[in-house]
Amino acid sequence: MKKALKLACISCAVTIALAGCSQSNNSSSTPVVAKQTQQVKTYTAKTFFDTTSIMGSSFSPSGDKVLVSSDESGIYSLYEVDVKTGSKTRLTNFEDSTYPVRYFPNDERVLFTKDSGGNERYHVYVREVDGSIKDLTPGEETRASFAGFTKDASQFFITSNQRDAKFMDLYRVDSKTYKVTPVYQNMLGLDVGAISPDGRYIALSKNNTNKDSDTFILDTYKKTLKPQLISKHDTPAQYTPDTFSVDSKYLYYSTDAKGEFSQVWRYELATGEHSPALKDNWDVSFIYFSTSGRYQVSGVNADASTKVTVKDTKTGKEIAMPKLPAGNLRSVSFSSDEQTMAFYLNSDTSPSNLFVWQVGDAQAKQLTNTLSEYIEQNDLVESTIVRFKSFDGLEIPGVLYKPKQASSSNKVPALVWVHGGPGGQSRTGYSAMQQHLVNHGYAIFAVNNRGSSGYGKTFFHLDDKKHGTDDLQDIVYGKKHLQSLDWVDADKIGIMGGSYGGFMTAAALAFEPEEFKVGINIFGVTNWVRTLNSIPPWWESFKKALYDEMGDPATDGERHRAISPLFHADKITKPLMVIQGANDPRVLQVESDELVAAVKANGVPVEYVLFDDEGHGFSKKENRISASNAYLNFLDTYLKESFGPQG
Repeated sequence: MKKALKLACISCAVTIALAGCSQSNNSSSTPVVAKQTQQVKTYTAKTFFDTTSIMGSSFSPSGDKVLVSSDESGIYSLYEVDVKTGSKTRLTNFEDSTYPVRYFPNDERVLFTKDSGGNERYHVYVREVDGSIKDLTPGEETRASFAGFTKDASQFFITSNQRDAKFMDLYRVDSKTYKVTPVYQNMLGLDVGAISPDGRYIALSKNNTNKDSDTFILDTYKKTLKPQLISKHDTPAQYTPDTFSVDSKYLYYSTDAKGEFSQVWRYELATGEHSPALKDNWDVSFIYFSTSGRYQVSGVNADASTKVTVKDTKTGKEIAMPKLPAGNLRSVSFSSDEQTMAFYLNSDTSPSNLFVWQVGDAQAKQLTNTLSEYIEQNDLVESTIVRFKSFDGLEIPGVLYKPKQASSSNKVPALVWVHGGPGGQSRTGYSAMQQHLVNHGYAIFAVNNRGSSGYGKTFFHLDDKKHGTDDLQDIVYGKKHLQSLDWVDADKIGIMGGSYGGFMTAAALAFEPEEFKVGINIFGVTNWVRTLNSIPPWWESFKKALYDEMGDPATDGERHRAISPLFHADKITKPLMVIQGANDPRVLQVESDELVAAVKANGVPVEYVLFDDEGHGFSKKENRISASNAYLNFLDTYLKESFGPQG
């Protein structure tokens, strides 16, 4: 639901750079004593980002190594991790981040993806066993992705827009020669959702509106490649393909047609019969299977946390996991013999750590320790899920972080954090950026305003064509909730967010100028007229759904201008920080340039941080460190010290 529309929620990693900021010394911690509270150590941004971010859990064919991407060098690079020892061997060393796809099924060649400077034109690469690297999808304007291996591993699939920048076509690649053969020329604006293990069936999806989508099956054994609609329905509903069964007899797909939340259903290809497979009281986020189908892995988005279940399909029962540290499982995968399972554990106070487990053993082995050795985990803060009533009585959820320094006798400043989107969600889990600010005494309330995903389709659509109005009032009422807490300084509350959250930050300062004392806009949209007319060409397949959400620039230009902070920047009277990547293809640099100039003309303090080596969602660790320093310095100057006249 709305996956394609998300403009990159950055609550997990905001990686931006600024030279000459405060807090950049090498000191690890400084004691701070808070009234009537425990003694708390505060840590520098450098120490927080000494934390390693890691992703990927593909096993090598022999099961003795796991392929990951880690930013321990300062930028995401590929590594293979020895399952027995935890030792890592670096495989790539580019100037740009590289992200893992997987090992080849029968040898230790590796597939990975990479763009250039944050331009989001990702290519698919292969790293040979000898270390040489080949770009399988060359072309300056090409955008490509991996789509899966056939069960016999003789071929794999990629999607690419090399024929037409607007649409992703499907290609088959020979695993030995890398010969590329066209499979399906996408003339209808469909998206490849899943490919059957035997390579015969392609599941495709089409966004009709932001409330309605369809799923099709393409049988490549037929002479006429005509997608067959399998999701006929009378009222608007989402139908999205997830995965095929390992025997290629069934397609599993997600739909919200049966209620408020997404369920997984099963479609039998031979008979056309639909049957329920998995449902919950929350959205079922994903489902997939191990190599033989012995294990089913599924995830549920349960109140801003993902709950993963691994089921033995032979017994129909959930497998008994070993005793593990506190946290949520993610990225579960199995070795080819299905004897070993790899997974990550992540919590508010612990970044993701890689584990391996011999299925059935009493204990699992932790292969990484990604939290900085200079940080005591007990100094970090666990979140709580909080709900409050908005202006119209609607209940709004949020994720609240209370600094350990905070008490009724030691009130702290606070920030309302707004996620990306439209349609994103602030979730529990480790964020070095957020923990750094909380550690320095700033409460953070990550409000999931109406229009956020994860709370049912009715809640999700409440902000359609009401952006900057009703959803903004949810944010204002989140601020009012903070003011009701006896440990928050009611006169020192700011707002910050990235992407769509950056827009909401600028909108709050422009349209509710007396509500928040400061704002930090991280590559946020400020001119919807320009943004909706300059979206990347590869967004074509879901442009109609985006317009249903935000409005068509051909007919809704007046409303877009009315909600765009840039055209109302003369009303901004509170200090503003703006963060921008020069290579951002979604929010063009000119938007931030113009907003900064307009607010400066008001005589208001503005700090502008521009990065020439980043795009929409930053990837370099040194930039993340400097950005967090910039945030803290800005907030210490203008929020903690209460800039300007106090109302």
